[in-house]
Amino acid sequence: VKATCGDAHLGGVDFDNRLVDFCVRDFQRRHPGRDLAEDPRALPRLRRHCETAKIRLSSEVRTTVEADSLLHGLDYSCSLSRACFEDLNADYFRKSLELVDQCLQIGGVDRRDVHDVLLVGGSTRIPKVQAMLEEFFGRSDLLRSIDPDEAVARGAAVQAAVLTGEGSSQVQDLLLLDVTPLSLGLASSGGTSLKAEGGSEDADFAVL
Repeated sequence: VKATCGDAHLGGVDFDNRLVDFCVRDFQRRHPGRDLAEDPRALPRLRRHCETAKIRLSSEVRTTVEADSLLHGLDYSCSLSRACFEDLNADYFRKSLELVDQCLQIGGVDRRDVHDVLLVGGSTRIPKVQAMLEEFFGRSDLLRSIDPDEAVARGAAVQAAVLTGEGSSQVQDLLLLDVTPLSLGLASSGGTSLKAEGGSEDADFAVL
């Protein structure tokens, strides 16, 4: 592992929130004086429908957010295009690509030297995300052979096999050299503390 980089506050739920906010404004525009907060079940229901719409827009160019009797018997239906979804989340998409670029800089790797790009996480199914990665790396052969929702679990299973000595000889020949993305701290009973900054550099520590 050369480097790791990310934003713990940026993920699929943020895309959902943008859709929810959009639909809430649309509902209030159609029904002035009505507030979805009046019913504690309304917003969770709307959120589920928005998440479903987000998933559908990965394979369709248009879908509908539809909730029967969303608030006090009022039905809600909104046609949503993929282009609208991309516009609502444009800043999140830009931020995601900035993190990719930042990770390469931390690891000292040129984008032209990257052999493969593996999609990990459900949000990498979003066509806009894939298109931006293809443009950024100048290639259209992103690795899609592994389910993005299973990629992390598969990697963990391989590492578990290495640690337990299970699996084929090919698995046992693997060696993972990871980095510490976060700071680690040690404290003694006397109050003395040691802080090791995380990063992409190799570091050895001895505690006596």
